[in-house]
Amino acid sequence: MIADEATLARLMTASQGGDKTAYNVLLSEAGLWLERYFRRRVPPHQLDDLVQDVLLAVHNKRSTWDKTRPFLPWLAAIARYRWVDHLRKVYKHESDLLEDNDAIEESDEEAIAARVSLERLFIHLPDKQAEVIELVKIEGHSIREAAERTGQSESLVKVNIHRGLKKLSALVEKAE
Repeated sequence: MIADEATLARLMTASQGGDKTAYNVLLSEAGLWLERYFRRRVPPHQLDDLVQDVLLAVHNKRSTWDKTRPFLPWLAAIARYRWVDHLRKVYKHESDLLEDNDAIEESDEEAIAARVSLERLFIHLPDKQAEVIELVKIEGHSIREAAERTGQSESLVKVNIHRGLKKLSALVEKAE
């Protein structure tokens, strides 16, 4: 039997009143409706689990259904939310698998080459400028920490960083 809206609403009303037979029929008919609803939305091997998940949600939320409102839109809303949750879970799991297999291996060679290039550029800067650029821009220290470590004022640290980066930029542009 494929139940219509009126039949499902009557079954739900009887179920809320404690009629176990009506509740069993309601779950059976809702299960058939959900299978049709999800058949084009999920792969066949995921269908049963998703239908059962929605039926559990219907069981847990059955007291929230309002007798003055249609039953099928209420069921469809629950099904839609469970379907979205299901998709999130499936795609999260698949993306976790991708992260493990497709991770790009970093090599120390690139880091060493970059460091050598930086050292070559720093030769062209005054020591104070190179030192504060190293502390703030490369190591990630604050302006205050760099000032304390170098004995420069915070203003001077900012000026040295600005001037040093400007000179480095000019050197790189000139090299290109």
